[in-house]
Amino acid sequence: MQLSLDRIHVQGRRGPLLRLDHLELETGECVLLAGEPGQGHTALALVLTGRLAPEAGRVRLLRDDGSQTAQRKELRRRSAVVDLPAVSEPVEAVHVGTVVAEDLSLARRTAWPGVPVKWLSAHRLASLERNRVDTLPGAVRTALLTALAAERKGVRFLVLSLPDRHGGDPSQWWAVAQAYATVGYGVLVQCGLSSARDLGATLPPPAHGSDQRTTPLEAMRLRPQRDAHQHDGAAAPPPAADIVDTIWLFGAPPAGEAHLGPQAPQRREQER
Repeated sequence: MQLSLDRIHVQGRRGPLLRLDHLELETGECVLLAGEPGQGHTALALVLTGRLAPEAGRVRLLRDDGSQTAQRKELRRRSAVVDLPAVSEPVEAVHVGTVVAEDLSLARRTAWPGVPVKWLSAHRLASLERNRVDTLPGAVRTALLTALAAERKGVRFLVLSLPDRHGGDPSQWWAVAQAYATVGYGVLVQCGLSSARDLGATLPPPAHGSDQRTTPLEAMRLRPQRDAHQHDGAAAPPPAADIVDTIWLFGAPPAGEAHLGPQAPQRREQER
C-alpha cells in the first residue's frame, strides 16, 4: 500500500505554507523528512493523511490490489498523525492514564474502567499511569503515542510529527519509527535539520527564497528488515499489542519493571 503526493500547494492567510512536488510513502518503509519550524510540517502531515485539502495537487492511496483512491475519508481511515503540535498532541498537564483512555476511545476500543491500566501493563508502562505527559522522556512519549495511534482499526500509515522537540537522542525515536516499519506500517517522521544530521543524513546548505522555506527535505528513506512474523501481501499489520515492544528500546525502565529489548510479536491479551 502506498500514499502518493503530487504537486501540492497549501496557501495560508499570509502566504504559502507548503510547496512539495512529490512524495511517496509505502507500507514497510520509514521516511525521514527534515525542515525548520514553519517549513510546512503541519500542512504536510494534514494533507498527506487527508485531514486538509490543498489548494493544488493531489494525494492518492494506492491499495495492495492495484486500485487507488483520492477520497480524503479513506486517507484519514488509513493513517494517523502522532503528536502533531496544536492538533493531535495531548494536553501537557494530563496524566498518562487519561491519554490512554481517550485514545482508546478514539480508536473505538472499549474503554471500561481498568482497560487503560491493562493496556499500559501490556506495554510495560503501568507505573506511568499517574505521570503527567509532559514529564515523560521524549522517546517514551513518542513510543506511547505511536502505539496508541496504531490501535486504530485500518491504520497502515503513521506520521510522527517533530519528536525531536521533546529533546533526547534522535536515534531513540528513529528506532521506534523503524520498529513500526519493520512490522508493516508506512512511517513518515518529521524533524528539524539538525536532528536529521545527527542521524547521519547529508543535507544541502540552507536555500533562499519562498519556495525553499515551505519545502521540507527528504533526509533518509529506509526499508528495515521485515519481521519473521509479518505476513506478505495485503494482510494488515498486527495490532499494537502484537508489535515489537518499542517502549524499552532505550534507557532504563521505571523502578520495579523488567528491562525489555525488542520483542517478537506477542499474542493479544484476552481483553483485547
